[in-house]
Amino acid sequence: MKLKLWLSIFCCFGMISAPLSDVLAQGHGNGHYRDKKKDKDRDDDDDRRGYGFAQRDRDEIRGWYVVNAKRLPPGLAKKDRLPPAFERRLVIQQRFPVELERQVYVVPVELERRLPPPPLDCERVLIGGHIVLRNRNTQIVLDIFHFE
Repeated sequence: MKLKLWLSIFCCFGMISAPLSDVLAQGHGNGHYRDKKKDKDRDDDDDRRGYGFAQRDRDEIRGWYVVNAKRLPPGLAKKDRLPPAFERRLVIQQRFPVELERQVYVVPVELERRLPPPPLDCERVLIGGHIVLRNRNTQIVLDIFHFE
């Protein structure tokens, strides 16, 4: 009799506690934030670290561009803009077009100093009003910053 009583109490307690633990654990699982925007921002920074332009890099480039708008270096001046057909060929995760290689300029030293160093096998170049981060060996475009 006592065994049946304890068994029934144990079963009832188990049925009540399982949903209660689910309610108490909401929003605290596997490192996810309750605030989806905060979680999204964290994921974006992790994906871009070292392999593209982070938001702070983009802000730094915009600031430099505003200060130097009157005396832009070759590659950023209006006369250096690419025709639409060539501009469409600049695509992230694709090979850098060979035809555009002679229109590539070096990023100014003062801007390069403001940015963190690119990954070891990468370089930043100016072309047609864009800063392109590309792999030196494979010529794959990793990221593009468009000046508007």
